[in-house]
Amino acid sequence: MKLISWNVNGFRACLQKGFEDFFNDINADIFCIQETKMQPDQANFSPEGYNVYFNSAIKKGYSGTAIFTKLTPLSVKYGINDTHNDEGRVITLEFDKFFMVNCYVPNAQRELARIDYRMQFEDAMRDYLTTLSKDKPVIYCGDLNVAHNEIDLKNPKSNIGNAGFSYEERGKFTELLEAGFTDTFRYLYPDKTDAYSWWSYMFNARAKNVGWRIDYFVVSKSIENNIVEAEIYPEIMGSDHCPVGLTIEI
Repeated sequence: MKLISWNVNGFRACLQKGFEDFFNDINADIFCIQETKMQPDQANFSPEGYNVYFNSAIKKGYSGTAIFTKLTPLSVKYGINDTHNDEGRVITLEFDKFFMVNCYVPNAQRELARIDYRMQFEDAMRDYLTTLSKDKPVIYCGDLNVAHNEIDLKNPKSNIGNAGFSYEERGKFTELLEAGFTDTFRYLYPDKTDAYSWWSYMFNARAKNVGWRIDYFVVSKSIENNIVEAEIYPEIMGSDHCPVGLTIEI
């Protein structure tokens, strides 16, 4: 099964920058997007053969997630147990053999202005994923807004304590993994360097590959042996993030 996740940084804008070409070429079974920045009726995109689910923020033009899936889910949930849903950050689809959770984790912001909310969100999400995984395996993807270790960003020393590389955020990702989950990319490529999924628009960062790996597929440890491939697509433009992918037998 082929899965894709992409923070599109505005779906309507990304649709004008080649999104549909990549979508059609990759032919994913499930395609998750984050930071849609729109309401469900504002995108002119209805791919044939896919069920479509949007979760939009109350604040227009902000945050938001969506999933396009060839598989028809048994159930659909928005938010984390009906909480943390004002910003449209989480969609969960239940299938016969697994749960698919698409998430856009809140940014801690400059000077960690929103770190307290970020920590609350992380704790709630970890508890939620852990509870789901007691029923069936979980595939958790999205812009998780953290570079876990120094290998996951170009300039770790100068970014210690900054949003996305604070000890608090990195610690919460560690807690998630220790709760029974696997970072699929590092499972296959523990030592791979210069593998990033986000680049600043400033200082020609993308061309220089001065980036961060903050987009993930995380799976229940019980299915880590089913991972076939974990991919990053830095050549795909249209956003300040690039898509990431997971091929898994399930």
